[in-house]
Amino acid sequence: MSWFESLVLGLVQGLTEFLPVSSSAHLRLTAAFSGWKDPGAAFTAITQIGTEAAVLIYFRKDIGRIISAWFRSLFDKTMRRNHDAQMGWLVIVGSIPIGVLGVTLKDQIEGPFRDLRITATMLIVVGVVIGVADRLAARDETGGRHRAPKQRKALENLGVKDGLIFGLCQACALIPGVSRSGATISGGLFMGYKREAAARYSFLLAIPAVLASGLFEVKDSVGSGDVDWGPTLFATVIAFASGYAVIAWFMKWISNKSFMPFVWYRVALGIVIIALVAAGALSPHAAESAS
Repeated sequence: MSWFESLVLGLVQGLTEFLPVSSSAHLRLTAAFSGWKDPGAAFTAITQIGTEAAVLIYFRKDIGRIISAWFRSLFDKTMRRNHDAQMGWLVIVGSIPIGVLGVTLKDQIEGPFRDLRITATMLIVVGVVIGVADRLAARDETGGRHRAPKQRKALENLGVKDGLIFGLCQACALIPGVSRSGATISGGLFMGYKREAAARYSFLLAIPAVLASGLFEVKDSVGSGDVDWGPTLFATVIAFASGYAVIAWFMKWISNKSFMPFVWYRVALGIVIIALVAAGALSPHAAESAS
């Protein structure tokens, strides 16, 4: 992998990780459209450490409170009713599905799931799902001619059942084209949560899964020769910087904006990919992973 490729791929990772468009799909597509080798699942997992570092810094006050309250709840029963302590347990519970499926489906994630036909299909299907969820949320927020606005749930209403459903939605993002934020936020909207609440829990929920996945790949890749460490670490730093800017913008956007621009983008991109693959202009299979 060249330094220029790592710069571009790092920017793509940072710019798309928190948007409901699938960063793994865009890394795969950027390489395919540029004629580069597929950066591979290991590159994706490691560079995501950079974007999760951006989450840790952006939500540092929330995370500090949650970790502190969670640890105190282990020894003080009265703390177990504290919202921040409960959030700590809910992040753990919500991380179980992606942890189990990530290990179980590791070979599929690194192989068959990276087929561009699957990516394109997921871009379109999940795009439609996000669009429906967005319309339902908008209807509740604005009401209608004969209906008053409906109050949506905040994070204080989150329980174990909803936490697990959020976690299952997140696990769907193991397939390129789904989008971690798109799946979890739309799942939250379907369950009746406010946009900002669904996004905040989505980003907090991603921290253990992404960091564990990235560190696991680092452990497996050290000494293997499968990762070009200089460009990969450079891409991770670029992903951190661009990701922090995007998350700050996105949290402001979702408070009063529609997801429909992302929906139309996903559907259009998916259709273009299918057309290019059908015409033979784009191979659906990944080229040999870059190293």
